[in-house]
Amino acid sequence: MVYFIQFKFYLLNITHMEIFHPIFEQLRRFFGMSGILEIIQSGNYETLLTYKGIKSVLQPLLQITLIFELIRGLLYRKFKVINYKISFFAYVLNSIIGRYISIGMTVIMIGLLEKYAIINISFTWYWFVYGYIIWEFGHFIYHFLAHKVRLFWCLHSTHHAPESMHLGISYAHFFLEGPYADIIRTSICILAGVPPPMLFVIMFIDGYWGSFIHIGDTMIKNAKLGFLGNLILTPSHHRVHHARNPIYMDTNYCNLLNIWDKIFKTYQPELKAIPVEYGITRTVKPNNFLDAYVGEFTLLGKDIYNAPGILNKIRYLFMPPGWSHTGDHKTSKVMRELFYADQNKS
Repeated sequence: MVYFIQFKFYLLNITHMEIFHPIFEQLRRFFGMSGILEIIQSGNYETLLTYKGIKSVLQPLLQITLIFELIRGLLYRKFKVINYKISFFAYVLNSIIGRYISIGMTVIMIGLLEKYAIINISFTWYWFVYGYIIWEFGHFIYHFLAHKVRLFWCLHSTHHAPESMHLGISYAHFFLEGPYADIIRTSICILAGVPPPMLFVIMFIDGYWGSFIHIGDTMIKNAKLGFLGNLILTPSHHRVHHARNPIYMDTNYCNLLNIWDKIFKTYQPELKAIPVEYGITRTVKPNNFLDAYVGEFTLLGKDIYNAPGILNKIRYLFMPPGWSHTGDHKTSKVMRELFYADQNKS
């Protein structure tokens, strides 16, 4: 009897470990603690002075900041679990498949295009500046197309569907958006001569900053960051990018350096007189994950099905969101023109 009880407890322990191990593994991966734990276990703290060490220290900071953001939201009674629903389910789904496809696309593009690079550059600070400007150009192109091509908007709209702003939004993506983005950004960088080691450093910095600019107002109320707002894109600029206000729509496509937004005249600072309204222009079922994740694909399919003629069906794939074969367009350009027309009347 004693042996039976011991065996039963053993089975229970094994079962519990098997159940909870994937959860603990997911949490460990989410917080990005592997690198810093390896350094602590090895006792070789000189590694902290290397790129690997710096990356290991920085990686968990955003996740820790997200926890602080949640705590502050609770204290200020601004926290609502429902606001994190889309981000949470998107993270769980994408962590299973999306990121692996994205890494694969990056590696494939490097392998295919590296031999066609127009120049060969070294890993120096001045070439790093060049590399970052090229990366930002690639990011601008991907992001611009994500807003101006209906099919790509279907991939990107999940990120814009939430009607609030917080660090969790940085995880709200359709699983194929990352691979699509990395095909464009990696291709442009490799063809422009950015070496893969430099590219990976840039991707880490840009990914880190790209997450940070989603920080909510429970952590940073005035997110213009003083004089830095004139040099780089801040959380304030990115809040504008996530707005559905006509004056703010389809602006601030860059991630860190605002050079290309200023060149292509898509730069838009946050205006005190016009508070940001988050979300997308169509009516979305409030905090509904499925509607946010595949709702745009459903609507695109209906438009294609109802469109007369093969050319109109194809146009719906590649024309901007809001385009209609009837001529009754509701694109961001039309909505902005209507907004300015109303302003002039008043």
